[in-house]
Amino acid sequence: MAVAVLGTWAALTALLLAPSPLPEHWRQYVYSPASVGLWLLAMLVAPVVVCTVKWPWIKSGGG
Repeated sequence: MAVAVLGTWAALTALLLAPSPLPEHWRQYVYSPASVGLWLLAMLVAPVVVCTVKWPWIKSGGG
Protein backbone atom coordinates (compact mmCIF):
# COMPACT_ATOMS: atom_id res chain seq x y z
CA MET A 1 0.00 0.00 0.00
CA ALA A 2 2.89 2.33 0.75
CA VAL A 3 4.23 1.81 -2.78
CA ALA A 4 0.86 2.79 -4.28
CA VAL A 5 0.56 5.92 -2.12
CA LEU A 6 4.16 7.03 -2.62
CA GLY A 7 3.96 6.36 -6.36
CA THR A 8 0.79 8.44 -6.60
CA TRP A 9 2.38 11.30 -4.66
CA ALA A 10 5.51 11.13 -6.83
CA ALA A 11 3.42 11.31 -10.00
CA LEU A 12 1.41 14.26 -8.68
CA THR A 13 4.58 16.07 -7.62
CA ALA A 14 6.10 15.51 -11.06
CA LEU A 15 2.95 16.95 -12.64
CA LEU A 16 3.20 19.99 -10.39
CA LEU A 17 6.84 20.60 -11.33
CA ALA A 18 6.41 19.83 -15.06
CA PRO A 19 5.45 23.41 -16.08
CA SER A 20 8.51 24.93 -14.35
CA PRO A 21 10.47 25.43 -17.62
CA LEU A 22 7.61 27.45 -19.12
CA PRO A 23 7.99 31.22 -19.51
CA GLU A 24 7.31 33.26 -16.38
CA HIS A 25 4.08 34.82 -17.63
CA TRP A 26 2.56 31.35 -18.26
CA ARG A 27 3.37 30.14 -14.75
CA GLN A 28 0.96 32.61 -13.17
CA TYR A 29 -1.89 30.70 -14.85
CA VAL A 30 -0.53 27.22 -14.18
CA TYR A 31 0.27 27.93 -10.54
CA SER A 32 -2.90 29.85 -9.74
CA PRO A 33 -4.41 29.43 -6.27
CA ALA A 34 -7.21 27.31 -7.75
CA SER A 35 -4.83 24.89 -9.50
CA VAL A 36 -2.63 24.55 -6.43
CA GLY A 37 -5.73 23.94 -4.31
CA LEU A 38 -6.89 21.23 -6.70
CA TRP A 39 -3.41 19.71 -6.57
CA LEU A 40 -3.54 19.61 -2.77
CA LEU A 41 -6.97 18.00 -2.91
CA ALA A 42 -5.63 15.44 -5.38
CA MET A 43 -2.77 14.66 -2.97
CA LEU A 44 -5.42 13.61 -0.43
CA VAL A 45 -7.97 11.90 -2.69
CA ALA A 46 -5.84 10.21 -5.37
CA PRO A 47 -4.09 7.72 -3.04
CA VAL A 48 -7.48 6.51 -1.79
CA VAL A 49 -8.66 6.01 -5.37
CA VAL A 50 -5.44 4.23 -6.37
CA CYS A 51 -5.60 1.93 -3.35
CA THR A 52 -9.24 1.12 -4.09
CA VAL A 53 -8.54 0.34 -7.74
CA LYS A 54 -5.33 -1.58 -7.05
CA TRP A 55 -6.68 -3.47 -4.01
CA PRO A 56 -6.28 -6.95 -5.61
CA TRP A 57 -2.63 -6.11 -6.37
CA ILE A 58 -2.06 -4.78 -2.85
CA LYS A 59 -3.82 -7.78 -1.28
CA SER A 60 -1.63 -10.22 -3.24
CA GLY A 61 1.51 -8.60 -1.86
CA GLY A 62 2.32 -6.42 -4.87
CA GLY A 63 3.82 -9.25 -6.82
